[in-house]
Amino acid sequence: MSSAHRRRWLLWGLLAASFLLVNVYRLSTAVIAEELMTAFRTTGAQLGTLHATFFFVYAVMQVPTGILVDRIGPRLTAATGAAVMNLGAVWFALAAGYGGALGGRLLVGLGGSVIFVSMLRFSANWFRAEEFATLNGLNFAVGGVGGILATTPFALLVGATGWRRAVLALAGAGLVLAVLTALFVRDTAERAGFAPIEGATGGSRLTITEVRTATADVLRDRWTWVVGLLLFCTGGVNLTLFGLWGIPFVVQTYGVSVTAASTITLLGGAGLVVGPPAIGRLSDRLGRRTELIVAGTVVYAAVLGAIAALGEPPLAFVALAFFLTGALLGSFVLTYPMVKERNPSRASGISLGTINGASFFGAAAFPSVMGWTLDAYWTGETVGGVRVYTVTGYRIAFAIAAVAGAVSVACAVWIHHNGPGR
Repeated sequence: MSSAHRRRWLLWGLLAASFLLVNVYRLSTAVIAEELMTAFRTTGAQLGTLHATFFFVYAVMQVPTGILVDRIGPRLTAATGAAVMNLGAVWFALAAGYGGALGGRLLVGLGGSVIFVSMLRFSANWFRAEEFATLNGLNFAVGGVGGILATTPFALLVGATGWRRAVLALAGAGLVLAVLTALFVRDTAERAGFAPIEGATGGSRLTITEVRTATADVLRDRWTWVVGLLLFCTGGVNLTLFGLWGIPFVVQTYGVSVTAASTITLLGGAGLVVGPPAIGRLSDRLGRRTELIVAGTVVYAAVLGAIAALGEPPLAFVALAFFLTGALLGSFVLTYPMVKERNPSRASGISLGTINGASFFGAAAFPSVMGWTLDAYWTGETVGGVRVYTVTGYRIAFAIAAVAGAVSVACAVWIHHNGPGR
């Protein structure tokens, strides 16, 4: 293996470490939901808004992020984003009231919003086109590892130190990563002093005119909107389930501790680690994409609908459902290389950033919608300052998720009938 090939994995690892932290920040709200409701005296809807603030700004920033990485490169974009994200985490940890917490959470989302698309553009610059699907799966698997760390491991850290100190510890590590990214990451092999990697996109940057043209072309494409709706539904539900309401659902419905419930939601992260690389490899082996996307959405809608219909299914079924909803993301993200291939490679940041933003618009919308639904079924009781909701409330919340799953099935069928089979 050449020096350039070894170096690219080390540099990718730095970006991946920051992206892992992004996922810890965005999904750890579920673990500290009770502490946040007590500390800031929030309702379910207010907690949903606090959680969703991250995702709203994250979503809004995806198209600008694509432009940034195509214009100034992934190194500066990712390093700046990591610094802002972790400074926001410090603000959040030190917040005295709900308004301060919202401000900190907004900064965490703003900084974190640029990391993933920077990784995608780095991957396109340093890896051959035929390696991109594999890298895409690995990038999402990193997110799954972050999701795992945001559950039981983070719950144990919070139990040992308190939620504020736990968040400050993460922020300190993240600021170190921001500095290392600025010092060592390079946008292309050429900028690192190596020969160009054959088959890679390369690091040429778009002019302002090319940015306008590429953005307009992406937004005019029907594929962008259909894929975006699919990701809005599936990504939005997953990030809401694993990042906010999954743990309260298990705690209040089954009467287990937060640590035990976080172990159940941890399986969603485990599914995300396993699913994207495995399904991506299966897709390459079979030479098929759209069939796997359709099958994934059908199973996804079915398991969410089953929880809504049963209300209190066996806890083992809930664990399996969480694992499957995480793993099946691997079929949904097969849309990423398909969209990338429909657009010029030099504008890959814009095209990928646009569809990636759809997931986070979903993650901004679903927490509040489900929070309002649950508040309508509040029992009037609180336990440790936390509102207690009825089983019916949770059933309706999962019914909303199942309807989103059904919409994703319709989108997948459209993609299958209007796109290539691979």
